[in-house]
Amino acid sequence: VAALMAAAGGAALWRRLAAWLPRGAPGLAALLGRLSDRLARGRDRRARRSSWLLLAPLLTPPVPVITSMPCSLCSEGAHRFQWIRNLVPEFGISSSHVKVLSSPAEFYELLKVQIKTAKQRVVMASLYLGTGLLEQELVNCLEETLEKSLQANESPNLRVSILLDYTRGSRGRKNSRTMLIPLLQRFPEQVRVSLFHTPNLRGLLKLLIPERFNETIGLQHIKVYLFDDNVILSGANLSDLYFTNRQDRYVLLQDSPEIADFFTELVDAIGDVSLQLQQDDTVQMMEGMVHPYQGDKVRYCEIANRRVMEVIDSARTRQELLHAKTFHSSQQGSSTLPQHDSEVPGDLKPEPDTWIYPLIQMKPFGIQIDEMVTETLLTEAERDARVYLTTGYFNLTQAYMDLILGTRAEYRILLASPEVNGFFGAKGVAGAIPSAYVYIEHQFYNEVCCLHQQERIQLQEYSRAGWTFHAKGLWLYLAGSSLPCLTLIGSPNFGYRSVHRDLEAQVAIVTENKALQQQLHQEQEQLYLCSGVVSSSTFEQPSRHVKLWVKLVTPLIKNFF
Repeated sequence: VAALMAAAGGAALWRRLAAWLPRGAPGLAALLGRLSDRLARGRDRRARRSSWLLLAPLLTPPVPVITSMPCSLCSEGAHRFQWIRNLVPEFGISSSHVKVLSSPAEFYELLKVQIKTAKQRVVMASLYLGTGLLEQELVNCLEETLEKSLQANESPNLRVSILLDYTRGSRGRKNSRTMLIPLLQRFPEQVRVSLFHTPNLRGLLKLLIPERFNETIGLQHIKVYLFDDNVILSGANLSDLYFTNRQDRYVLLQDSPEIADFFTELVDAIGDVSLQLQQDDTVQMMEGMVHPYQGDKVRYCEIANRRVMEVIDSARTRQELLHAKTFHSSQQGSSTLPQHDSEVPGDLKPEPDTWIYPLIQMKPFGIQIDEMVTETLLTEAERDARVYLTTGYFNLTQAYMDLILGTRAEYRILLASPEVNGFFGAKGVAGAIPSAYVYIEHQFYNEVCCLHQQERIQLQEYSRAGWTFHAKGLWLYLAGSSLPCLTLIGSPNFGYRSVHRDLEAQVAIVTENKALQQQLHQEQEQLYLCSGVVSSSTFEQPSRHVKLWVKLVTPLIKNFF
């Protein structure tokens, strides 16, 4: 293995994959051979790329990488993914508690209903809160619910916690902060607004980079909306576009207290290392906490790492104890109940047929769980398996591209056409970003063609008049199956920013229930129906013309958008 690592020139990735594979794992030699070829091709491609990329890691903090070793993959259906629980907590639920939404309007109406009916907690993590009428209606719903809670109890139970990004939430005179300050002023004991500030934006960098551009350094990008024991996972922000005509993905996990507790604790942990919005629109850190851009960077990242990993590890421990207790109870029950008695006792939950794995990616804090799981899923995708991968911003990391180009599964990659890109028609330099994505797409398409992989890897562009496209995620169809057994849904875009700069979270949903698999399949089909297949003629269209200066600049800035 060491000799192959040296020959392939991909030692870091080889070390990770070799550590994950147990001794004597079947198919090891074949897997190493495939990856050796892939890494060799990746080395040749990377050699042709500009050496400026070596500068990118300078903006990431020198904190240790936290990894954990998954067990051997099992070949039986949905259970083959149980290795993920060696990294994160595994939540087993009934598929009847999972609902897949399809439209922005449905998402918005659900947010309002859930806010109005919340009794104990409202937890919302987003990049930002918009300033339009629809966003104001959400704030009004929060105010009404808080008022009811205040009137019902001298000591109200309802707590509202909102986590946003500092730079994005502070943009302009009217912004996310000014939208939420009235809630802080009226309900100071019940409302908390935390504004995450990346530790990488500091010193001269913070002083010199203007508003809007400073958001390229790093963001709080997690999108989780939680109401009592109901959790909505999405890639959508709290903005009117995401409530009307920007296509995204959304899944509701109903009556799932353990999952709700996990994401509450996660948002609380990030909130604790974030700036706290005050009633007078100032911000301050919690007492005793290191400041993200004024304090020691390494110390801050170490504290943040510890807080987040405590949430993940404690939840893992709780779930393992729960699994052991449930298994023990089921074993006792099977020995005492008559063989013909198929009724489930009223105090026991039905056996789960769906498993939820939260995947966290916070490279500034040295946490790379989502990256590791995603790379492993792509690596293990077998011949004749199908992977549907979608992103609103097609800018895959080199590792993800190498895995897609070098493994055997079929890929259908859905991305935004220039006209439905969120930056289309923007003023100034931002208006050229759709062209930059076209250039990146064309380069990847050329690589696919050079390797004669057009049949196995297909690009498709989403196009819908009057809409923009922001959906991201993955559906995995095992070989011989017409329905997906796994999906990834959440905030990551599979690009450099998602892996290296921003705070991200998504969930892997693994199910063996045919009805839920059908829901996920229909979601995938609905998105892909609005797309056309990319071919060489696609890039000959006038709308795909990329100016020379964009081609020259894109390699220099692609890791910032």
